[in-house]
Formats: sequence, structure tokens, C-alpha cells
Amino acid sequence: MTDPISDMLTRIRNANRALLPTVQMPHSNMKESIAQILKREGYISDFAVEGKLPKTMKMKLKYQGKKSVIEGLRRISSPGLRRYVGATDIPRVRGGLGVAVVSTSEGLMTGNQARKKNIGGELICYIW
Repeated sequence: MTDPISDMLTRIRNANRALLPTVQMPHSNMKESIAQILKREGYISDFAVEGKLPKTMKMKLKYQGKKSVIEGLRRISSPGLRRYVGATDIPRVRGGLGVAVVSTSEGLMTGNQARKKNIGGELICYIW
């Protein structure tokens, strides 16, 4: 696997379309940080890291009736083409209704947090 972050987003997207209650994936610190952002922003209900080496991460997805809370996910910066933005150039996703995940020198954070702290970084993904 060359891009574990896009694999994570694809697993979430596929589980949402199949209306699965949970999705399981290999663990990494970056994936755990993205899961923390998803939980804080209300896109998933919970996540847990399980097992010893190799660790796995299990996420509980949120639904409103038969519709997923996560409408879409999109990977922006890929291993073949990194996308970096300054603090003033961080885009607003769906007019502020979505979240841009940015990898900064202070760790992973949402676009709004990075704008408030006046920090730019690598634009990881959009979630709406």
C-alpha cells in the first residue's frame, strides 16, 4: 500500500455506503490523529485502538436514520503530489460546513484551528 491515508478514507467511504456500524483498519499515529479530529467534529461516534503489534483501529460510524453523517471524503495531498498551503490560503470546505484537515508543525488540526493559530501546512483531506 503506497498511501495509507487514502486507504483509510476509502474504507470509511465504503463502510458508509454499505451502512456498516463499524470499520476496522491498520493503526498509525496519523490515522489516530485524523480519527480524533473526526470524533471532535462529530463525524464519528467513537474509535478505539486494539491489539498488540500489529495494532488495528476500529471506528464506530454515525448515521441519521439511513443516511451517513459523513457525506464525502476527499484526499488532497498525495505521496506523488504534496499540497502545501499558507495560513491565509487554507480553503473553506463547502462554505464552512465541512472540515479541512491540515498537518502543521504543531500536529494535525482542522483548517479553522490552523487559521486561528496562523499556521500553514500540508493539506491532508476534506471531510463534509
